[in-house]
Amino acid sequence: MRKIDVLLGLQWGDEGKGKGVDVLTPNYDVVVRFQGGPNAGHSLEFEGKKHILHLIPSGIFHPGKLNIIANGVVLDPVIFRREIEGLENSGIRPYETLKISRKAHLILPFHPLLDAVSEASKGEAKIGSTLKGIGPAYRDKIGRDGIRVGDIESGKIEEIYRNARAKYEHLLSNVKDTYDLEKREADFFASIEKLKQFEFIDSEYEINRLAYEDKKILAEGAQGAMLDIDFGSYPYVTSSNTICGGACTGMGVPPSMIGEVIGIVKAYCTRVGGGPFPTELTNEVGQRLREIGHEYGSTTGRPRRCGWLDLVALKYSVMLSGVTQIILTKADVLDSFDTIRVCTHYKVNNQNTDRVPFSIEELIEPVYVEFSGWKTIIRDIRKSDSLPENLLRFKSFIEKTIGVPITYVSTGPARDEIIRML
Repeated sequence: MRKIDVLLGLQWGDEGKGKGVDVLTPNYDVVVRFQGGPNAGHSLEFEGKKHILHLIPSGIFHPGKLNIIANGVVLDPVIFRREIEGLENSGIRPYETLKISRKAHLILPFHPLLDAVSEASKGEAKIGSTLKGIGPAYRDKIGRDGIRVGDIESGKIEEIYRNARAKYEHLLSNVKDTYDLEKREADFFASIEKLKQFEFIDSEYEINRLAYEDKKILAEGAQGAMLDIDFGSYPYVTSSNTICGGACTGMGVPPSMIGEVIGIVKAYCTRVGGGPFPTELTNEVGQRLREIGHEYGSTTGRPRRCGWLDLVALKYSVMLSGVTQIILTKADVLDSFDTIRVCTHYKVNNQNTDRVPFSIEELIEPVYVEFSGWKTIIRDIRKSDSLPENLLRFKSFIEKTIGVPITYVSTGPARDEIIRML
C-alpha cells in the first residue's frame, strides 16, 4: 500500500495551490480533490495562458493522470459544466480522466439564494461569503436533507429536487423572483445532463484500491487552514475541514494512509472577506503588495486584504496538519522591498504569545522581526544556489521558526518559475 500525499493551503486561501498541484502532478498517477466547492479558485499559468479551476482537480492539464472529485466536495453542476466547456475550448477532453464520487453533495439552485439571504441578515457582521451556496449545501448535508451525485442515477432527480426545495419555500417565497429561481433551475437540470457524461464512482473504494495497487496519489485541498470550520477564525471561516484531517473524511481513507503533508505558503499573507487579520496593512505598503501580487480573488474578483507573513498562524496550521514540507510562493512579489517584516508573536493584553487566541475579539498587536530585502528580480533564476542571500536568510528563518523545511520556492506565476531547493 502506498501512502497518499496531501497538499494544503496553510493561510487564508489563495496561497497558490493550483500551481503547486500542477508542478507536482508529474510525480503522481492520481489527483483527488477532497473538500470545498466552487468558492475555491485554483489558478495555473503555462504556455502564456492563465487557467482557473473551481471544482476540477488541478492535475487535469496533465495527460494520462486520473482526477477524482471525492465525497467531501460540494459540486455545483452549472459551474462544473462551464468549467468543462472551458477545458474543451482549450483542447482538453476530460471525459476519460475525470471521475466523480457518488457521495459528493450537489449545490442546488436555491442554495446561493439562501446564502445571499443569510449574508444580508448579518449586516455589518457579514463573513464575506462568496455567495456560491457552499454553506447552505453543507448545512443540508449535515441536516440529512442533501442531494448527492448518486441520486442522479435514480431517474427521480427532479422529484427529489422538488421535495428538497419544498423545505425552504417559506424562505424562498420572498426572493425567488428577484434571483430568478426558475432560470437557475433550468440551468441546473441542463447541467445535470453534462454531469451524466462522466463516470460516477464509489470513490472511497476506488481511492483505497488505487493506493493498495501502489498508485501515487496526491490529495488537493481547497481554501486554507485558517478558514477551517473548527480551527479557523470562527465564524469567519468556510464550511468544511480544510486541514489534513479533512482529507481522510473527504476521501474515505484512514489516517494511517497519509504520507507527506505539503503546505503552500505565500511569502506574505492575504485574506478575502471579513474576519481577523493581525498583520493586515491598510497603508500604501498593503496596496503595493496587492498591486504587485495581483491580489484580486480568482472566484469573486474582490481585492484581497494584504499583510506581512504571520508565523504565529503558520505554526498553528503546521501543528494541526502535521505538515512535513513547505512550498513558498510569491517570493518574487517582495523583490523590490527595502525592508520585509515577519510576525513572530502576538501581543495580547500586554503579553507576548505564540498561540492563536480563542477569541477573535481580542486586540492583537503583531510583534515583528525585520529583514533586509533582496532587491533582486528572481523570476529568471532556476537554481537554488543562485537565489539572493537575503532571500535565503528569510527562508531559513521561516524554517527554523516553524520546524519544517521549505522544499520549493516559487519565483513567478508560470509553471516553470519554481525552484526545487537542495
